[in-house]
Amino acid sequence: MIKLIVGLGNPGQQYEKNRHNAGFLFLDRLVSEYGGIWLKDSKFHGFVSTIAINSDKIILLKPGTFMNLSGQAVGAVIRYYKFQADEILVVHDELDFPAGVVKLKKGGGHAGHNGLRDIIAHLDSKDFYRLRIGIGRPIAGKAVADYVLSNPAKSESELIEAVFDSGLKFLPRIVAGEMTVVMNEIN
Repeated sequence: MIKLIVGLGNPGQQYEKNRHNAGFLFLDRLVSEYGGIWLKDSKFHGFVSTIAINSDKIILLKPGTFMNLSGQAVGAVIRYYKFQADEILVVHDELDFPAGVVKLKKGGGHAGHNGLRDIIAHLDSKDFYRLRIGIGRPIAGKAVADYVLSNPAKSESELIEAVFDSGLKFLPRIVAGEMTVVMNEIN
């Protein structure tokens, strides 16, 4: 069962709509749908909200650190609530999928994603769930960092928003622990 949902992104208005902030954007939609409120919490190095899904209390976290230090915030929440790695769902952008694709998985490496790299280091575990939101790859010759830190075109943005709808539809079952069933449907 999922007890903590973490959205990855970079803080600051200049990054707000960037591809790299897909996790933040998803959590903002989630808070809006479930009537939550974001509160800044310095002990958790970020913004926290609590919502109920399936009558279960779920903690949401948007790290207030930059992406490559996301583990600091996640580690603080994990230590405080004594959550296990398999009770965490991390929502993040995924270069390996085109915009409009969402996939759920458990564990694995970081595949060069610095936010995941730092979370793995702070948890000393790879065994958390990931909701991977496709953002596609840059065209040949364009730096990955520039690509992920730029805003998607309107057509891409619409595809990503549609993925948020899919993710929200599956979320009650993900939180309930129906991972295999959801993976078979969503993947």
